Amino acid sequence: MSFSKIDKRDLYRCVSCGNCRSVCPVFEQSGWESQNTRGRILLIRDLFEGVVHDDAVFESLNTCTTCGYCKTTCPAGVNPPELVEAARYGLVALGKMTPTQAKIHDAVETHGNTLASSDDRRAWLAGEALTIPKNPEYVFFVGCLDSYRFPDNAKKTYKILNRLGVGLLEDEKCCGSPLLRIGFNADDLIAHNVEQIQKSGAKTLIAGCAGCYNTLLNNYKDVCQKNGIRTDFNVVTVSQFLAAHLDDLKNAGLKPLDLKVTYHDPCHSGRHNGIFDEPRQIIQTVVGANNFVEMASNREKSRCCGGGGGVRSGYNDLSMAMAKRRLADIPKGIEYLVTTCPLCYRNLKDAGGNDVKVIDIVELVEMAMENQ
Repeated sequence: MSFSKIDKRDLYRCVSCGNCRSVCPVFEQSGWESQNTRGRILLIRDLFEGVVHDDAVFESLNTCTTCGYCKTTCPAGVNPPELVEAARYGLVALGKMTPTQAKIHDAVETHGNTLASSDDRRAWLAGEALTIPKNPEYVFFVGCLDSYRFPDNAKKTYKILNRLGVGLLEDEKCCGSPLLRIGFNADDLIAHNVEQIQKSGAKTLIAGCAGCYNTLLNNYKDVCQKNGIRTDFNVVTVSQFLAAHLDDLKNAGLKPLDLKVTYHDPCHSGRHNGIFDEPRQIIQTVVGANNFVEMASNREKSRCCGGGGGVRSGYNDLSMAMAKRRLADIPKGIEYLVTTCPLCYRNLKDAGGNDVKVIDIVELVEMAMENQ
């Protein structure tokens, strides 16, 4: 059965109360019932029951960013992002997908990254006299965006991590998140990366991307267990690792900065996995509690940047509209909007984050290290 990944109990647990309508960032922009969680679940029930839909089904399912805000408000305990991803998987299994889905799949399958780049994944290391430790306890999982789109951020991040004895995987490939979110299998990528992790001897992966973190933490164990592959490593975010090593950073020259800063919680590290405190601990260590001001919606109620779930690639205008709405949550007088995900960084910056500079948290740490 093509839709066998759909959790039947979860699918019919929805009582169509409409709570999700009030928080869905896509519905806020479009106003279409088919583009909010309740409408999508009704459509997924149709698919599960064998009703055939035309290509309009993609305008509903593929506009979901899988941000998970609906999950936090659902009184019945439904997990809509998992249902959406399972429905996408079922359609792909039937050979039904958009050109955007096919393009992303082909890029990752052919090049091992979402950017369809044939360049060396470690090209960002060129010119740096860094000694990569052998048999490290920790390795940095760089991710596709920082490796290819934002190499300066990859370099800045690793220069800090390298001081703390962190290594790199010899042959990292895409974590598989882009494929999993839009309905494809990522077993081969996962098996390859797990082999690389085991080869490195590391016990902990440090993920620089919220999507990578969520996938490495949650999907890898499920896929590896299914395929009989051993996984005995932990996964943390860059912010978790740096927060645990703030004393080391202070000893290395971390100094306070007099800046007004706010923070955007990425959906896949924040709402999906509960990482809220560590980024704020780093920010407040650098700028002080009085110079840190929360966005209008934050933590579990943080608005989505609009970039996830394949939406930025497939529905760019919609994605930008969500990002602009998120930028409207920035308090007055803020100089820097900090985030911890390259996709959030890219979407918010592209949407017009100019008056307030959008930066990765590592940039803030680097600024504080240079302020000597």
